[in-house]
Amino acid sequence: MTSSDGPAPAPDAPGERAPVPAGAPPGIANPLRQLTLAELRRRTSEKWRAHPPDVLPLFVAEMDVPLPDAVARAVTEALALGDTGYTRGSAYAEAYAAFARRRWGWDGVAAERTTVVPDVMTGVLTVLAAISAPRDTVVVNSPVYTPFHDYVRHTGRTVVEAPLGEDHRLDLDVLADCYRRAATRGGTTVHLLCNPHNPTGTVHTAAELSAVAELAARWGVRVVVDEIHAPVVDPGTVFTPYLSLPGAETGWAVLSASKAWNLAGLRAGLAVAGPGAAAELPRIPEWIAAATSHIGVIAHRAAFTAGEPWLDALLAGLAENRRLLAALLAEHLPEVRYRPAPGTYLAWLDCRAAGLGDDPAAAFLERGRVALNSGPAFGTGGAGHVRLNLATSPEVLTEAVRRMVRARP
Repeated sequence: MTSSDGPAPAPDAPGERAPVPAGAPPGIANPLRQLTLAELRRRTSEKWRAHPPDVLPLFVAEMDVPLPDAVARAVTEALALGDTGYTRGSAYAEAYAAFARRRWGWDGVAAERTTVVPDVMTGVLTVLAAISAPRDTVVVNSPVYTPFHDYVRHTGRTVVEAPLGEDHRLDLDVLADCYRRAATRGGTTVHLLCNPHNPTGTVHTAAELSAVAELAARWGVRVVVDEIHAPVVDPGTVFTPYLSLPGAETGWAVLSASKAWNLAGLRAGLAVAGPGAAAELPRIPEWIAAATSHIGVIAHRAAFTAGEPWLDALLAGLAENRRLLAALLAEHLPEVRYRPAPGTYLAWLDCRAAGLGDDPAAAFLERGRVALNSGPAFGTGGAGHVRLNLATSPEVLTEAVRRMVRARP
């Protein structure tokens, strides 16, 4: 790759097929190799409009993939029918319940304990409003998805950090101490947990989640879990839904098909109450469900119902990209530390040895013209780090690292 203006395009000659990644379903091409950079730059979403055209965008969680065929068909059929009214019914919940049964062997999603929501963060804030009050405490495991800090503080609640350990896993001793201190403040304490964890890609184990449930019961803490990245877990790693565990009955989960099938613009999600939290469902206002896109529900239902072969091809492509990124950094930018993790399509890069200060993303943008997420925005543990979205073509990923090298002081 020689151009300084951008990466070479992905294959797009007539009749040419992208390679099938190892582990993908037979005959399903890698979705990450289907679009050229020129095609991607025609998009008008945040990823492609937040920065000037000379910037390579690898920040916001949008994937460089075409719409899965099953989703495209469902949306096209709905539009042809004029089925564009208000959403109603349990189709989303039923599709997710069947997916969870097939994918994780979990048969615990009951449609009557769910409600559709416009998106996951709206669902999280809605659940927080149903089970706690302003000025109550919300515990988060930093570094963590930035709205866990910003959006929650806007509700008047106090955000308390229980940082992950150096291994990017839950530090149960720190968590227990946070629970204990929050209990002394009075009110309701909520633990807003990210599973899989954004930005580190950590997939919490069943043992870790069971320990969370046990601690929460001991200290009277309510657990709300963001499981939006749940389908995006490497096949070699077991994903455990929090509500599937004994002791998690009073918890809530909020989820969506948006990350796994790139549907953020088709807004819809699902809030799931544990059996011990079902009585709180009526506290969620009807307008929350009414504000959810009917076309979004149709798209997400199609993804959960018929999108698994496409998802499996994506996961194989993401595994390839993790290996590629690790190799590129080891060869060209060894001072940047990357520990590939099995969850999400986000890479958490430790740049503290690169001499780029607390906010390396600023240097990568200014001198390398590649846009990454700023680490400090993720809270404690974020300084000196960046988040990179690796859900792109190998060519774009290679060009991104080449540009990052230019940012060296």
